[in-house]
Amino acid sequence: MASVSHDSGALCFATEALRLMSSSNYDVIVIGAGPGGYVAAIRAAQLGLRTAVVEQAHLGGICLNWGCIPTKALLRSAEVLHEVSAAAHFGVVTPGAPTLDLKAMLARSRAVAQELNAGVGFLLKKNGVDVIWGTAKLRGNAAIEVEPPAQTGRQNPGPPKEAHGPGRYTAAHIIVATGARPRTLPGLEPDGKSIWTYFEAMLPPSLPHSLLIAGSGAIGIEFASFYRALGCEVTVVELLPEILPAEDAEIAALARKSFEKDGIRIFSGAKVVEVKRGEDDITAAVEHGDGRRQSITAERLISAVGVVGNVEGLGLEALGVKLDKGLIVADGVGRTNVAGIYAIGDVAGGPMLAHKAEHEGVICVESIKGLDVHALDKLRIPACTYSRPQIASVGLTEARAKAQGRQVRVGRFPFRANGKALALGERDGLVKTIFDAGTGELIGAHMIGAEVTELIQGFVIAMQLEATEEDLIRTVFPHPTLSEMMGESALAAYGRALHIPPAGRASG
Repeated sequence: MASVSHDSGALCFATEALRLMSSSNYDVIVIGAGPGGYVAAIRAAQLGLRTAVVEQAHLGGICLNWGCIPTKALLRSAEVLHEVSAAAHFGVVTPGAPTLDLKAMLARSRAVAQELNAGVGFLLKKNGVDVIWGTAKLRGNAAIEVEPPAQTGRQNPGPPKEAHGPGRYTAAHIIVATGARPRTLPGLEPDGKSIWTYFEAMLPPSLPHSLLIAGSGAIGIEFASFYRALGCEVTVVELLPEILPAEDAEIAALARKSFEKDGIRIFSGAKVVEVKRGEDDITAAVEHGDGRRQSITAERLISAVGVVGNVEGLGLEALGVKLDKGLIVADGVGRTNVAGIYAIGDVAGGPMLAHKAEHEGVICVESIKGLDVHALDKLRIPACTYSRPQIASVGLTEARAKAQGRQVRVGRFPFRANGKALALGERDGLVKTIFDAGTGELIGAHMIGAEVTELIQGFVIAMQLEATEEDLIRTVFPHPTLSEMMGESALAAYGRALHIPPAGRASG
């Protein structure tokens, strides 16, 4: 009996050892559960690969928890405030002026983020992806060591109850998807009190009376728009000659005009060179292009001067993974120069957008599986800024197309000539399309106005299908809709617009 018991115990021990060993071995391990990471993990599992994802703070990453989603919830609150304030214009009489409840607004934003955070955990579980909770470091090109996560001090839903803990894990393929964090400039180091990054800007303890924003990319402009809608005095300082430097110059100029009309002060071709922190404010020295200095005092300063990749502490240097300007160098399917190591999303370079990261994750995993894939065409990745007015674009700007020596035809159609826009009370805006004059191919589209972040996908699909002006002109757009302006813009590029007079037609 003893002999049988001993053999049975040994068998149980061996079985448990094999179970633990197999539980730490994967086909694919993804480091980082942001949009790129969790989508890559789900796609890998769909393809039958044993997959795990390592996360140290938030399922869904910065985008879902502190970026794309909660900021849009805040901007929606600002939009509702604007609509209610303008209710009388639509024949709706309210008892009095709307009252701002900042606490409720912030709580709603966090609730939306937390709901989606839980949703990511549910998706990973249902697809059979293991979650490993902690901070990962590469131990060769096929292994990682996971340590307990560092405390961030921010709201954190924590790991799902099924999450695996610290330990050593192996995989034939390791995908780095660690994302990026706010860039810090000397003298503008955030302290969480007088100088904020987007983390603090989304959870202000109270509404500041005045705000200085350094940087006018999408993050800076969205916060400028949000806080101005809430009644704050907002000043934006941009180093480059114009705001929204990645956008078409004509669209950026219209955006500036609209922001300034709403009361946002904008200084372009200028930089913050010094900041003095007071008891409850900051005083910034702003240097203009001509060397003139100006002193600006505000209660808070938001530093929105870009982001940097999270490459530190991963063990990349020890493996010889190639870096360039603080980012991982990867090819069109995510492969680095070290076999078995891949990189996707912000940490692999721009454009630093969640939807770009997601598609890179899918392409990378499908390449690992041996499927026929094509590298992501970055010219066909749309960009959106969710300010008021919204800005959206895809493809070449007019200036960039001409700089490449292309002959172009440019179509423009204004919101004020669209029936649905007038019915909505959204008469300010423009749809601009750029075609190759020789082939007629749509090579760029740029929009400003209501709901253009939804409209832009029509042009993205058209570019993906290599549509020409004839394809767009022959497309039937429903009436009355904002989307009709897309077809009219294509018509305008070829002198055929139907709902603007001949003098309003523009081609170049």
